[in-house]
Amino acid sequence: MSITNHKVLVANRGEIAVRIVEACIQLGLEFVCIHTAEDAASGHVRLAREKGGKKSLYRVSSYHDANELLAVADDAEATAVHPGYGFFAEDYRFARRVSQRDRKLIFIGPSWRVIRELGDKINTKRLARSLGVPTVPGSDKPIYDELEAEKIARSLYEFQRQQGIESPMVLVKASAGGGGMGIEEVHDIDLFRSVYRRIRNYAARQFKDEGVLIEQRIRDFNHLEVQILAERGCANIVHFGTRNCSIQSTGLQKRVEVAPGFDPSAVSYSFDAQKVLDDITAHSLAMAREVKYDNVGTWEWIVARDGTPYLMEVNTRIQVENGVSAAISRIKGQAGVNIIKEQIRCGLGEPIGYNQEDITFEGVGIEYRIIAEAPENRFSPWVGRITKFDWKQEDWLTMHTHVPTDQPYDIPTEFDPNLALGIVWGNDLAEVRLRGLNFLDNLTLEGANQAGEGMKSNIAFLHNKTPHILLF
Repeated sequence: MSITNHKVLVANRGEIAVRIVEACIQLGLEFVCIHTAEDAASGHVRLAREKGGKKSLYRVSSYHDANELLAVADDAEATAVHPGYGFFAEDYRFARRVSQRDRKLIFIGPSWRVIRELGDKINTKRLARSLGVPTVPGSDKPIYDELEAEKIARSLYEFQRQQGIESPMVLVKASAGGGGMGIEEVHDIDLFRSVYRRIRNYAARQFKDEGVLIEQRIRDFNHLEVQILAERGCANIVHFGTRNCSIQSTGLQKRVEVAPGFDPSAVSYSFDAQKVLDDITAHSLAMAREVKYDNVGTWEWIVARDGTPYLMEVNTRIQVENGVSAAISRIKGQAGVNIIKEQIRCGLGEPIGYNQEDITFEGVGIEYRIIAEAPENRFSPWVGRITKFDWKQEDWLTMHTHVPTDQPYDIPTEFDPNLALGIVWGNDLAEVRLRGLNFLDNLTLEGANQAGEGMKSNIAFLHNKTPHILLF
């Protein structure tokens, strides 16, 4: 079956839904979108109406209702499901159901077995250690017993003291969590039990699993990622380089991403930065081959001040920041790489069609997450109406957004107030910083809430952080 005979259910919303639809159009694929009542004004809804055919848009009561999504797929005669990120993207049960139901659909993502294996932090840690991949010191199984958890925490405190760390700290993490959710720092062993109980209860509510990990807190680190793409059967697997996601909110949510992960040509590091990039890439590919990875995925790493890398987790889905990796990537010398498009092709069974030797990297990219929030107030979300949203078009700038620019837009309170992604490319670090500041200076974002108070956004925060990107 040619991939052009497929019809893709876009099981998501907002910016990622827009990008999936655009990729489907480029590939000559039919698509069907969904939306809730709150999302009626979203750009992905307009795009579906303008570019889709009959049965290209359905209203649903919730993006979280698998039965409703599959009913839409059947009525629209979809043959594949793209989950985007969030919602069902890393739910192996949903992926399994999609592929094993009477009317089978293709899940555009890794196979459900891979999602299950790597979605479990414990399995991932054990797999990594079996391959000699460095991981953060700490437990390699879920801890359900409070006394055992405290014993591990005490051993980690002592280990850090032996390393000369004056204020040791541990992380208490929900083993089934991800994306910065279900994590707390503990700097005082006397507070450990109360934090452990809180995370265990949170994990039970959010993830239906009370399992908790206890790990050493690596401080003063950079957060790096490796972008992987593999075809079905894992006959061919490639990477699209590294990126640095160290500029985050107080809640450990990413705000700026940069590709590549380090730039030793422009920044002097106290360690061999290129070796670190090469090592984490090689480790990530080794793990992907071991589990027969078969779609897009991201290996997330912590790199300590001395350059020591530690694998943190694997995200078995497309990520928000895929575009910044694409910005610096060239396939057979050609710019314009679209990793979502590549994901869909491979997900539908096409071979990658090129090898690692065909992928080169050029320049530096920055991705800014434009969000309606108040960074000065712990990044609390802002809710209201956007009355003006505009930016200066540049050939080095790519904008992804679901927010209309030709009419007011009320930010739905039901979802995170993510508004857009601005991806800036430059020939080198100095140029991309200047272009990044230029982009932010020429970005107009205005609005007010019901009390008449002016709009809050993170633009000033992004501006202040730009001169410091890729500096350790």
